[in-house]
Amino acid sequence: MSAASTLNFQDALAFANQNQVCWVATSQDDQPHVRGLLMWFADATGFYFHTGATKSLAEQISKNSRVEIAFYNSGEGPGKGRMMRVTGKVERVIDAALEARLVQERAWLKDMVAASAKGLLYMFRMPHGEIHDWTMATNLHEREQAPLVF
Repeated sequence: MSAASTLNFQDALAFANQNQVCWVATSQDDQPHVRGLLMWFADATGFYFHTGATKSLAEQISKNSRVEIAFYNSGEGPGKGRMMRVTGKVERVIDAALEARLVQERAWLKDMVAASAKGLLYMFRMPHGEIHDWTMATNLHEREQAPLVF
């Protein structure tokens, strides 16, 4: 029995934007690293994040741009959760207009954005990749589901 995913890209963007607390996995020297992040936003151009250029996340991404991001919503009780994994390569984004938007939307980053002239702000996005959608209903059919390619 196949449990095909009916997820489309707009649904995936909506799920990510509604569940912005996520986990990002990187790899450095064959050692995986996973950390929780607050996604900034997702739209038709990709999934956007930011960190400090001095942090290990920025260093790991610059050495290996392949990452996986996991978004989760626990639903309304056991067995009702949904996870969406987004896999692909991220790229650094250097854009003054996006920096201004970032500090407007996340005022607590004002000092980091002000420091961007020193190269301390690190914005990145995943513009292309694959999306894997998971629920308990599809749990045993993971290999039968084709990922959504964006």
